[in-house]
Amino acid sequence: MQAFLEFVVSGLVNHPESVSVTRVDQGGGTLYELRMNPEDVGKVIGRSGMTISAIRTLAQVGAERKGTRCAVEIVEERPRRGDR
Repeated sequence: MQAFLEFVVSGLVNHPESVSVTRVDQGGGTLYELRMNPEDVGKVIGRSGMTISAIRTLAQVGAERKGTRCAVEIVEERPRRGDR
């Protein structure tokens, strides 16, 4: 699933080299954290959240086929005070 998410998100963004997917195992399933260049967040979210919704649906269906649960979240890196 992690490789699938990296493939899909990298195809959507202008800076594919900055895309990373981190897997976090939780009690009832898995959380996949998406990190990318701040300029690309809007492309992954899409108009009215349609793109990220579709990505989440595909991930959930894939996980259900394996008998597990998963969630996909975008983690936005906020600049530190000295980096502005």
